[in-house]
Amino acid sequence: MSRLSNIVISATIVIVLALAFGGGFLLGQAHAPTGGTGLDNVSEAWDIIHSRYVEKDRLDSANMSRAAIEGIIDTLNDPYSAYLTIEQLYDFSTSLQGEYAGIGAYVTMQDGNLTILAPIAGSPAEEAGLKPGDIILEIDGESIAGLDLDLAADKLRGPADTAVRLIVLPVDETEPVEIEITRAIIELPSLIYEMRDNIACITIFMFTGHTDGEITEVLQELEQNGAEGIIIDIRSNGGGLLDSATAVASHFLESGTVATTRNDEGILKEYNVDTDALYTDLPMVVLVNAGTASAAEVLAGALQDYGRAVIAGNTTYGKGSATGIFTLVDGSAINITIARWYTPNGRLIEGQGIEPDIKLDITGEDALQWAIDYLKSNNPG
Repeated sequence: MSRLSNIVISATIVIVLALAFGGGFLLGQAHAPTGGTGLDNVSEAWDIIHSRYVEKDRLDSANMSRAAIEGIIDTLNDPYSAYLTIEQLYDFSTSLQGEYAGIGAYVTMQDGNLTILAPIAGSPAEEAGLKPGDIILEIDGESIAGLDLDLAADKLRGPADTAVRLIVLPVDETEPVEIEITRAIIELPSLIYEMRDNIACITIFMFTGHTDGEITEVLQELEQNGAEGIIIDIRSNGGGLLDSATAVASHFLESGTVATTRNDEGILKEYNVDTDALYTDLPMVVLVNAGTASAAEVLAGALQDYGRAVIAGNTTYGKGSATGIFTLVDGSAINITIARWYTPNGRLIEGQGIEPDIKLDITGEDALQWAIDYLKSNNPG
């Protein structure tokens, strides 16, 4: 796999809800606990409004329920807790598994136009003939003029096996054409990998259900590629699944604890190294920045505590909260913070972040080249 351009990578963000930043999700869902106090006033107010409000046609129970839940969550003043509609829950859950339902194309806004950056290989978009530079003018009869990127991209998504009708102005053409595309489940890689001389450069975008399998395949290739060092680039990686980060760490640690969570009752839970994982002892540099958050901070913190890798860059975001998704009776859900986590040495990540071993004042490709040079000079082959 080759390194993708920054603009293409940034375009994949439209597939994942904003909640993915600072993910740190504990895999699995549960029904919300019943009971509680302080609900009598809410119930009484609900009954009064429904029985006495003058314009009954303005009452929408679904919207009122959603507003009530969102209001309760707002009082937590917690940026990582939120209400999810049924549709948002589906999109969010599938994104954490490294997939989504849609046409399979990277898109961006260029001069106010929803523009195809690239169709994903083997996707319905590619099969329909969409090409880089094509401009999407309408989606299911609705003009995209004035929509922002997130809203426009959201209209391209939808359940698998459903059709979406597009009016497209092909690149270098003057007349638009109509294209009907049947959506499908699109699998997204969570990382890319390339060799720079004898250094393996692995960029992880998000920790999903596929990440462990993907990095295992990469590690299996390292010996035949003559790798003598590894760079893990988790700059601007907003997190993802804690189990996934633990699995990735297990490839670089022989044993021990990767992270520990503490819940509201003070109960500790350890996430330990999988000693059966494919292991490598190649020297490592991990690149981080202020956008490295949550599960990505867990990986960096564990490798730093064990002295397994040199952490280079800038102090990470400081999101050390694990969240859980609890489904409600109507299929919607709340995503709330349920625990804090700590590095193997007991360092709190929340509000602190991970301080790098080596601070870098350079970014982008320059930082990557620094890491390559560091590994070569400190571990000569």
